[in-house]
Amino acid sequence: MLGIILLFVGGVLLINGVGGLGLIDSRASAVLNFMTGCLALLIGVVMLVRAAAPPDYFPVACVMLFAFNYLYVAICMWLALDMRGFGWFCLFIAITTVPCALLAFDSPDPRFGVFWLVWGSLWLMYFLALVRGFDFGRLLPFATIAIGVLTCWIPGFLILVQRW
Repeated sequence: MLGIILLFVGGVLLINGVGGLGLIDSRASAVLNFMTGCLALLIGVVMLVRAAAPPDYFPVACVMLFAFNYLYVAICMWLALDMRGFGWFCLFIAITTVPCALLAFDSPDPRFGVFWLVWGSLWLMYFLALVRGFDFGRLLPFATIAIGVLTCWIPGFLILVQRW
């Protein structure tokens, strides 16, 4: 299921980055955010139902971070809401990525430790932009695209074709 989530998160980050460059209307971007958030939520619920022991709940929580992230973005974009609340949620997720990275570095695939830190840096940038008003210029949209492609889309595809 990880490959599926990563593939679609890669796609939505690509679209959000292109939207950040002003090439896509925000409501049009909201649609893919909503679909990706719903997909991640569905996968998270399936994982939750299958969970049998306390260690099974950590991956569920990680998936739900992504699910609620994209659902939050979708609703804010669709309804043209103030994004500062989402910015604070980004700070919460950015902080949460640190222990996620530490746990991933101690796992069978430590590459995900690096991914968690990279994702955390992106969420921190969104917090700084949306809440603190920091102007990253075109860096934030291009970082969103690059991180989406390099840490989600490509790894997700490779996991799905069993080349990871």
